[in-house]
Amino acid sequence: MASSKDAVLLDVDGHEVRVSNPEKPYFAERGLRKIDVVEYFIAVGEGILFALRDRPTTLERWPGGYSPDAKMATRADTHGDAFYQKRVPKNAPPWVQTAHITFPSGRTADEIAPDSLAVVAWCANLGTLTFHPWPVGKDDVESPNQIRIDLDPQPGTDFADAVWVAPHVRELLHEFGMEGWPKTSGGRGVHIYVPIQPRWTFTEVRHAVIAFGRELERRLPDRVTMSWWKEERGEKIFIDYNQMARDRTIASAYSIRPKPHAPVSAPVTWDELPDVSPFDFDVLTMPARFREVGDPHAGLAEHAFGIEPLLELAERQAADAGLGDLPYPPDYPKMPGEPMRVQPSRARRPAGED
Repeated sequence: MASSKDAVLLDVDGHEVRVSNPEKPYFAERGLRKIDVVEYFIAVGEGILFALRDRPTTLERWPGGYSPDAKMATRADTHGDAFYQKRVPKNAPPWVQTAHITFPSGRTADEIAPDSLAVVAWCANLGTLTFHPWPVGKDDVESPNQIRIDLDPQPGTDFADAVWVAPHVRELLHEFGMEGWPKTSGGRGVHIYVPIQPRWTFTEVRHAVIAFGRELERRLPDRVTMSWWKEERGEKIFIDYNQMARDRTIASAYSIRPKPHAPVSAPVTWDELPDVSPFDFDVLTMPARFREVGDPHAGLAEHAFGIEPLLELAERQAADAGLGDLPYPPDYPKMPGEPMRVQPSRARRPAGED
């Protein structure tokens, strides 16, 4: 590591990565600086690179560091302190690889597709805390090679409720000849990754997840919901099936989440999951854990399951119970076969009532 007046130069995977303003506070409550964030990603390099390698990746950038008062830019208000970057920055070095992807709108972009830890470190210098990789590889961006099951606690539930549901997810996966790998979200949720063969479209994989979620909801009606509309979910764990829609992503393993204690999304084993807390894993604790246990998600690379049983389940659900598609996110164009995209309470109002 070399330093200049205003920067630190790191040799990462044979590339020089310049860290500007290395002393800038990034998580003041934890005493973490920008250089600490960059060095964290290097410390868990094998794990973060496994999660991101060759996947088109949206960057969640906090160039001023995280603070409770920082504001995320939105489509409606672009004047935020933090923002999502989907297109590769114009100043990217030539060794930063990209993938050409198509959004639901039909527009296209070249997104960063990390192939080395140097790319991850370079993105961290830009203020990237959370990496949001697509569930595809850059060689075939139309065919997901992962199912990502998002157990999302609703008001009145918490991480413990998601943990309670998770083994039931695993049991059901086993019934379909599949296996999943869990991780904490870095917040209150649990994510379960399932490696699949890249043979199906986003629409087909989404239908498979909907079928899976509906079967889990049928078995655990008091604990699980598939309702897209928040007013109908109740105090349950929502299976966020739209995380498998095109251009919807989940924070990667080892990503940092923008919260005061600098938590990270942590891969865990099934045996560990019942006893962990999301507060166990942060920028300060994860490097030592990684040195001790390695990457619990490494086994993902050894499998690629077929989703035929889930697609057959979707067909049976449609034939036996008339269960079709579910609503897409609000910014999507109207999709073929999609039901009316309107909040149920509004749909029930008399015509003309505001």
